[in-house]
Amino acid sequence: MALTNFKLMKQILLILSTILACAFSAQAKLNVVATLPDFGAVAREIGGDKVNVTVMAKPTEDSHFVDARPSFVVQLRTADVLIDGGAELEMGWLPSLLQNARNPKIEVGKPGRVQASQGIRLMGVPTTLTRAAGDVHALGNPHFMIDPIIAKAVAQHIAQAFSAVDSTNAATYDANYKKFEATINSKLQQWGTTLLPFKGQPVAAYHESWVYFAHRFGFNIDIFLEPKPGIPPSPSHLVEVIEKMKAAHVKAVLVEPYHNRKIAEKVAASTGAKVVDVAQFPGALPGTDSYVALIDALVSRIAAAMK
Repeated sequence: MALTNFKLMKQILLILSTILACAFSAQAKLNVVATLPDFGAVAREIGGDKVNVTVMAKPTEDSHFVDARPSFVVQLRTADVLIDGGAELEMGWLPSLLQNARNPKIEVGKPGRVQASQGIRLMGVPTTLTRAAGDVHALGNPHFMIDPIIAKAVAQHIAQAFSAVDSTNAATYDANYKKFEATINSKLQQWGTTLLPFKGQPVAAYHESWVYFAHRFGFNIDIFLEPKPGIPPSPSHLVEVIEKMKAAHVKAVLVEPYHNRKIAEKVAASTGAKVVDVAQFPGALPGTDSYVALIDALVSRIAAAMK
């Protein structure tokens, strides 16, 4: 009798442990690591309360030169999904972190690895690669997320990856993607209308990180304070920039948080243009915690400077 009760109790405990394990599994969230804040912001939109998202780079720092902190290795080691650009923007700091993390789930080609540039036609692919060209990227300009149309494609990549890794919540990820897509579609008309009066007008920028935004909304951004990507402006080059801006009647100079704003201010003072504080990443400007809020702010700030 005692043996029978023992067997019964053992079966009950086994059943309870199975139920608890299933319940825990159902409630567990995906651990998602994003290299950059724009990827992280979109991942939160798609994942909602089904994911924990950690972003490695700060929104106000130069994404080319992120400090590879030991905590990043821990994050990558426990990640279910990694989202990176796949266009060499993080080449200077991500590979060594991945090597130390040794996480097979987020290797290239695995369901847990999202390389955001997949399927995207990158602009500015160099014909030759030399040190004389400055900080160029062999695969093309990696600052593509600032184009909302491209952001939709990246959001779809993310939704598909989340569904592959966590099929139980696939319907949620798909629904969240469709909601994000609809929001972008509705906002595109508003953003386009706001910027339409300035279509074709020239804008100057500190670095070549705005070509996709310019292409989407019809600006001409071909005057840069940097003589070549990643090369600090020299006095002689700035003289040329000022002359070009005066000749083209440039009204705005785009400057990101990690650029030398004083240089931009001097150029603006010499040309009558306005310095516009912009950013590639959500969270870098006040009130821009989401991707859509960032584009809202950029459109508003640039339009105000162009009037």
